[in-house]
Amino acid sequence: MADTPQPTAPATTDPRTGLPVVAMVGGGQLARMTHQAAIALGQSLRVLATGPDESAALVAADVRLGDHRDLGALRALADGATVVTFDHEHVPTEHLRALAADGVRVAPGPDALVHAQDKLVLRRALDAAGEPQPPWAEAHTVHAVAAFAEEVGWPVVLKTPRGGYDGRGVFVVHGPDQVAELLERHGTLLVEERVPLVRELAVLVARSPFGQVAVWPVVETVQRDGVCVEVLAPAPGLDEATALAAQELAVRVADRVGVVGVMAVELFRTADGVLVNELAMRPHNSGHWTIEGARTSQFEQHLRAVLDYPLGSTAMVAPAVVMANVLGGAASAPDWDGPGLDERVHHLMAHWPDVKLHWYGKGQRPGRKLGHVTATGPDLAAVRARAVAAARYLADGVVDPAFAFPEEH
Repeated sequence: MADTPQPTAPATTDPRTGLPVVAMVGGGQLARMTHQAAIALGQSLRVLATGPDESAALVAADVRLGDHRDLGALRALADGATVVTFDHEHVPTEHLRALAADGVRVAPGPDALVHAQDKLVLRRALDAAGEPQPPWAEAHTVHAVAAFAEEVGWPVVLKTPRGGYDGRGVFVVHGPDQVAELLERHGTLLVEERVPLVRELAVLVARSPFGQVAVWPVVETVQRDGVCVEVLAPAPGLDEATALAAQELAVRVADRVGVVGVMAVELFRTADGVLVNELAMRPHNSGHWTIEGARTSQFEQHLRAVLDYPLGSTAMVAPAVVMANVLGGAASAPDWDGPGLDERVHHLMAHWPDVKLHWYGKGQRPGRKLGHVTATGPDLAAVRARAVAAARYLADGVVDPAFAFPEEH
């Protein structure tokens, strides 16, 4: 019988605290919220940011400035750290392999992370595992796209294998005349059937090097123009069998690719079941609700997982939780003459005292993810109304008429 694997003890700790140092590549809002979780755990989070005004760089004590495409900057970040992890997947795979060859603990490792970096790698792996996904093909020519479309029907979806997020790098094309320019610009493309969606779902799963896994309830993600605007937890009206099957699918994929840390499995819900759309191997927008809505947030869980600590409970703390993103709207425009941000935050707290605000410290511009709000409660419709109204007020200064505006004080 094989020996039972033992948890890996941290190789490096902060001499000031005796606790691990986690180095995170990227200084965005995911690193900022991971930093908040690290504080409670007594850990030190070191951040690689491209500039001092990035979300995490504004609040973290240990900030290294550099480019994630620069191997020297990555090596400097890793020096003295217990483990290197990520708030985005854009680090060149060859650099991650170089870090691993240096003896740096990278979580998730390059062999796992490439499935989130390269959609063609993911599609091949899912095919090999027999997991459900949309019909797809690799396309280098207009003829290849047209031949695929003849089988599944127009329109089809074209995706850049690498680099796309929040709707970027995704194109719905209705005929071959739209394909040539995209191929010229991007070269190889992934072509997929445009499956008939009922809605989009996501499953968040965490996995440690020890092999422990923890999975949160299945959520519905509401998309607008390729950007997530709301997350509903748990996914409303999802039968127990389908929810369990989706969670089991996420766990199988996590084990198959060998992820360490938090992974989001984005799913298409069709009339026939669920299909895997994409993976994200880091904390994810679909899991922000867990900060207030679950016993263990995705950010704390990610730290636990990459350090091979025992994982925390993923149980919900309320029957319904809704997260609504605050996207830059009218209040972000240069000519905005309404209430300023601080005044809007003041009114939000008076208007919706149970709604929790997370502001990312970013420069404001229309369409940008500036923050999110979360509401919890017993009734999904009421919880959702509060979260959406609060997010809209922050973005556009518009008060939902269903809510009485607070008196000035």
